[in-house]
Amino acid sequence: MLEIRDLSKRFGQTRALDGVSLQVEAGQMVGIVGRSGAGKSTLLRGINGLTTPSGGCVRYAGVDVSALRGRHRRDWRRRCAMIFQQFNLVHRLDVLTNVLAGRVAHRSTPRTLCKLFSRRERALAALTLERVGMAEQILQRADTLSGGQQQRVAIARALIQEPEVILADEPIASLDPHNASLVLETLREINRHEGISVLLNVHTVEMARAHCDRILGMRDGRVVFDGTPDELDERSLAAIYDMPRAAESAPEASTPAAAGADAGGLAAVN
Repeated sequence: MLEIRDLSKRFGQTRALDGVSLQVEAGQMVGIVGRSGAGKSTLLRGINGLTTPSGGCVRYAGVDVSALRGRHRRDWRRRCAMIFQQFNLVHRLDVLTNVLAGRVAHRSTPRTLCKLFSRRERALAALTLERVGMAEQILQRADTLSGGQQQRVAIARALIQEPEVILADEPIASLDPHNASLVLETLREINRHEGISVLLNVHTVEMARAHCDRILGMRDGRVVFDGTPDELDERSLAAIYDMPRAAESAPEASTPAAAGADAGGLAAVN
């Protein structure tokens, strides 16, 4: 189980996280929604150790992973894989090599840089690419792929780490609706079949509702909603996006669209 206890993060006078506490059971798919600047990305980076908390801690399986350093932190980042909005692929390298880079936590960095991968690792990469529907592009350069294809390669790179938790930070923000759905369906399938916990930052409320078991709503560095997609109602959206007038006047059926209009297009993929 992943447990976050009173997690806080300050950047100067700005409080990006303000005492966040929650638990994520193994195998859950959790969507995190909220305005830009609500603390969604800072929360994921705090879990993974890419940013050091100002207070509180992150525990996994009873271990305070936010206090880990050196090799132990590196091992935690292998077990807690990150997927980013900008894909972070090496464009001049082929798909296979980009995916194999995910094995760096299992081996020495010099061997990875020299592309000294075993037959087992290459076979594992090929199988992983087949799982995300990218087997036919295995030798294609990354910069020749569409945005949706690049994100699926990034998912394969995360999977080959053999993680127990996947953190996806706005993975569909730069994708069209079709590719956004494919990427979220891929993450959902991995979640269901592998039992890997997935925490997903997403601007699109309807995407979170369609693909996640649980939704967290963040505002001003705090969690102001924690419930199922069915519980994310008009009142909850008003609390997350600070829209009391929209919540009072808009009929329930139009709530997602109203939220999108106020929060920069939440009902449509960015």
